[in-house]
Formats: sequence, C-alpha cells, structure tokens
Amino acid sequence: MPGPDAATRRPNAGDVLLPVPALGRVFRSGRRVRGGDVDPCGHLRLDALARYLQDVSGDDTDDARLPDPMAWVVRRTVVEQRSPARQGERLELATFCSGYGSRWAERRVSILGVDALIDAVTVWVHVDQGGRPKKLPPEFHALYDSAAGGRLVNTRQTHDPIDPSREDVERFDWFPRATDLDVLDHVNNSIAWAVVEQLRARLVSVAGASRGSDGDSLARPFRAEVEFRDAVDRGAVDGGQALVAVHRTEGEVTDLTLWSADQTTVHVTARLRPLSDTHRT
Repeated sequence: MPGPDAATRRPNAGDVLLPVPALGRVFRSGRRVRGGDVDPCGHLRLDALARYLQDVSGDDTDDARLPDPMAWVVRRTVVEQRSPARQGERLELATFCSGYGSRWAERRVSILGVDALIDAVTVWVHVDQGGRPKKLPPEFHALYDSAAGGRLVNTRQTHDPIDPSREDVERFDWFPRATDLDVLDHVNNSIAWAVVEQLRARLVSVAGASRGSDGDSLARPFRAEVEFRDAVDRGAVDGGQALVAVHRTEGEVTDLTLWSADQTTVHVTARLRPLSDTHRT
C-alpha cells in the first residue's frame, strides 16, 4: 500500500500540459474571434481567452448530461501561447480531463487556428451549494477517467505573494466594475486575466518595444499562470475600491500579486515568462 506521503508525490495540477489523448472523452467546439475580444493589434486578449476556456468547459458539462449538476470554482489556470489568435480567425477547441483528485479535476483545452497555437489547463474544484469542496461523483469518473488515464494530481498553489512593502516592486491600481461580477456575486475569474493583460502591456511599454509588421512583442510566445486565492466580492465593487497590483521582474520572469485595497488580502497571484520555442512540449 502507498505510504502516508504518497499524495504529496503526485504531480501538481496545471504544471504540465498533456497532449490530446487517443482514448476517452474529448469534447470539441468551434469559435470565431470577434472584434470585442481583441487588443489594438487584433490579437485575442487573455481575458477573452479565459471566457473561451469557461465556455467550452461549460458546454462539455452540459453535453455530458450528468445526473447531478456540478458547480465548479477555478483554483489555477496556466496558458502557453506559441502564436496568438487573430481577429476573424476560426478556432478549434478540444477539451478533456487530464487528471483529478477526490474533489477537483484538471481540464485541458487545446486551441488551434490558421495562426493560433494555444494550450491551457485549468484546475477546477467541485463545490456544493455552500461553496465547500465536494467529492466527485461516480458518474464523473465513469465519463472522464478514461481520458485522464487514472492520473491523480494535487492542487498546490506555487506562487509566493509579493510583499507590497518591498522597495523593488512596481504597482498599479485596479478598479473592479459592476460588469465584472458573476452569478456568485464575485468578480469573475476571467477578470484576473484582464489584470495580467494590463501587466503585459505595461511591460512592453516600459521596455520601449515597437510594433512590427505582424503586431508587437505581445505576440511573442509566453507562459502565464494565474492562481486564485480570495475572491473579490461585491463590497469592493460597490465601494469603488482600488485593488493594488504589485509586480516585480527577476530575469525573464515577472510575478504579480493582486491585493485588496487595504493590502491585507491576496486575491490573485500570477507569473509570466517567455517560451523559447514555437513547438509544443
């Protein structure tokens, strides 16, 4: 029998982006990149991409018709973009379960287009009506286990929040809006990616990057990780509070922490780093 620390030796969900499996359930869907989803260069923004990930996940769940409706909250999402999707481009999305634990599942999404080459993985925690983690039902395992191949994963969060009092950090304010709230009365997880998109634009501006014939340096391959800590609730929106985004760069890696207005609560952590090649791992 496995020892008491067997679970700690499991891979961490979201660390590795696995290929589409040959066996098991793979749900496929299409999407066209619209004008409201792109930046000034015509590239798909990260917050719009996050909505695509939510939508294809929800469509898969609806299509599965599981007898017990399942509610999920996001704990961690990783995106590896080799080539951005562009306005008007038709995308093909494929999603499958690539791992699971007792109360969570790792969902992979592959996005391909004429230009686009994007991979993502999201760690979703299954919760009950009170928001407490709930055990995955047998029906889930019957439908999704084959694609996952029995792969068990942990849900560790790996980023250390940045101390806002450090002298080597930069910061900017972020104001959540009423339109950012979802049915849980929390700021939707896709909005965290809008903060990361803002950070990327700031980094490019500071570096003095100029646009080329095919867009600016925002199109360069990168890996972005977002870990969700404490939800931003309606109080921050109604109070018009400015959340504090603190970031620092060391080498080629940039870390970000989104703090509450009083800088006592960590809402989101994120990490950005370039990818050196244009091929999938």
